[in-house]
Amino acid sequence: MTPEPSAATNASYHQRVKEEKRAAILTAGTRLFLECGYDRTSLAQVAKQAGVSTATLFKRFPTKSALFEAIVSQYWQLESQWDYLPEPGDPKAGLTKIGRDYACLLTRPGMAALFRIVIAESSRFPELGRMQGDLGRQVFLSGLHGYFAAEHDAGTLHIPDPDLAAGQFLGMIADQIFWPRLLLVDFDMDEPAMYHVVDEAVLTMLARYRPEPSLRS
Repeated sequence: MTPEPSAATNASYHQRVKEEKRAAILTAGTRLFLECGYDRTSLAQVAKQAGVSTATLFKRFPTKSALFEAIVSQYWQLESQWDYLPEPGDPKAGLTKIGRDYACLLTRPGMAALFRIVIAESSRFPELGRMQGDLGRQVFLSGLHGYFAAEHDAGTLHIPDPDLAAGQFLGMIADQIFWPRLLLVDFDMDEPAMYHVVDEAVLTMLARYRPEPSLRS
C-alpha cells in the first residue's frame, strides 16, 4: 500500500508550484514589457503568456506597477550576494570586486532594454524611474558608502564624503560600459575590456583618495 504523502511533502510541492508560477509570470512579464513597452502591456496578456489564471496573477501582483517592481528587483539581484561587502584593509581588492559586480549587472542581457523602457515611459509613469533608482543603483551606492566609510575609519583611504566618492566610482564604470550600450544597440565590449575599465576606475579612486601622509604616520 502506497503511503500517504506527509504534510511536509505536500507543503514542499505546493511551494514549488507557487515558485514555478511566479517565475513564469516574471518571465512572461519581462518579455512583454521589453517587446511592447510598459503602457501597452496588460496583466491579462502576462497571465495568458505565463499560462496562469488572471486570479493567480492578481494574487501575486495586484497591479502592473507591482509586477514591474518585481522584474526590476530581479534584474538587479546579484548572483554573488551583495549582502556581504569586502572587509576594509585592501581597497584595491575590495573596489575591484565591487566594480566587477556592478559591471556584470549593467551588462546583464536585457538591462539596457529595461532602462530604455523606464526612460521612454517615465514622463507618464514616474514611479518607474523611482523603482529603477531605489531598487538598482541606490543599492550599490548605499553599500559602497558603507564600504568607503569603513576604509576611511581603517585609515586605508581618506574619504570625507563617501556619498560623493561612491557616485564617482560607479559613474566612471557606467560611463564606459553601460551608457554606450544604452544608446547604441550594436555596442559591445568583451570581458577583458570591461574589467580593464573597472581596473582603471579603481586606480583613479586609489590615487584620488590615498590617505594623507599625516594620517598614515
